[in-house]
Amino acid sequence: MNHTIKKLDNSQVELHITITSDEYQTDLQKAAKKISDRIAVKGFRKGRAPYEIIKKEVGEMAIMQEALEAIVQRSFYEAVKTENLETIGMPKIEIEKLAPDNDITYKAIVALLPKVTLPDLKKIKVTREETKIDEKQIEETLDAVRGMHAVEVIKSGVAEGTDKLVIDMEMFMDDVPVEGGQTKDHQVYLSEKHYIPGFEDYLKGLKKDEKKSFSLNFPETHYQKHLAGKKVDFKIKVKEVFERQLPELSDELAKKIGQESVEKLKELIRNNLIQEAQYKANQKAEIEILDQLIEKSEFTPIPEVLIDAERQKMFYELKRDLDKHGITIEKYLEDIKKDEKKLFEDFKTQAEKRAKAALISRQVALDNKLTVSEEEIDQEIKMMEDVYKDNKEYIENIKKPEIRNSIASAIQNRKVIQFLTVKILAKELTEDSQLHELGCKSCQDGKHNHDHDHSNGHKHDKK
Repeated sequence: MNHTIKKLDNSQVELHITITSDEYQTDLQKAAKKISDRIAVKGFRKGRAPYEIIKKEVGEMAIMQEALEAIVQRSFYEAVKTENLETIGMPKIEIEKLAPDNDITYKAIVALLPKVTLPDLKKIKVTREETKIDEKQIEETLDAVRGMHAVEVIKSGVAEGTDKLVIDMEMFMDDVPVEGGQTKDHQVYLSEKHYIPGFEDYLKGLKKDEKKSFSLNFPETHYQKHLAGKKVDFKIKVKEVFERQLPELSDELAKKIGQESVEKLKELIRNNLIQEAQYKANQKAEIEILDQLIEKSEFTPIPEVLIDAERQKMFYELKRDLDKHGITIEKYLEDIKKDEKKLFEDFKTQAEKRAKAALISRQVALDNKLTVSEEEIDQEIKMMEDVYKDNKEYIENIKKPEIRNSIASAIQNRKVIQFLTVKILAKELTEDSQLHELGCKSCQDGKHNHDHDHSNGHKHDKK
């Protein structure tokens, strides 16, 4: 076998490969055996007919066609290995010569994994937001807990305070009814923010059997893209108003939800709010780190096959989210007045960004030897099996090799994010500390006293 290689634009190469007749004889024998397993040959059991008989039955060209895939796969792999190429996606194969007792020649065009030059991590400046929890947040959560144990009593007066309304609702755009926008017995709590900002405010002061019309803009981030950011007209009728009588905040209520006292309940809420705030702050910092790395890294051209793979993932993620809301992808495309081709075009910028993030993650893992062991993958799968133990289809699915590879990638990505977060945010803390120390030294002129408390930083008491 011999080959030549030619570099193409957009991180692609063209391999021109030739396999001599002697080199593919074994492949012909295996192909004839496969054909023998499928067809009935007079005088022979299936799978027992010799090569010459199969050749007479189906023709030598048919055997070559059967063997071609194996020949191409092996020779392509050998050429890639010889050239030490890192390829991605499937190659585009064009057979140029295929005839019995002749050399097989073909052309393979394949994309190469882009090369990434990472910036100096010292140039990445990200500061994690300080997480603060105030008493108002705790009180709001306590009110929500009380609301979960509220007693609802029908009232004849106007809706106010923490009351609940049951309404019939119709939605219109340009005087045309919104599909799926007609709702019966819709419940609205005046004390809770509606998914359409300001909706609950229009219901305050209404009584049973009263009607009202008003207009509101849907949020820009609404999952139904045909409604996102659009002005929608509402017609509502109040069917019932309920006064919600909230229980007193007491140790008895705390015990109902598994806490010893109100103080213990407040402590639990405070800890949960802190954890949630820390999680959001960490998530925001991680996104900022990746955004800066993408901006400051250098990439060789990103091949379309990599961007298209991310587009496919984005399409699947969108479809999965729509399924959760009971919306088909066909209905979604109809609502936003686009077809799949246009949707894929819209995905391109974000898909390229995601592809770059994946390449950065891979490079960071390589540079810092962040590997994933088989034991770590097994442990992750065991956790998933425990969570979905009643879903047989899910359990079977995670055993597939490609899913295992996907799990390994996810674990590695987590390790990379953890590495970058510690490296960059720890650097920021160190720099802040160094600046603080410099500040302390600069005021050692007798005008300040310093009381060093290493658990809370430096305290400066001016005289």
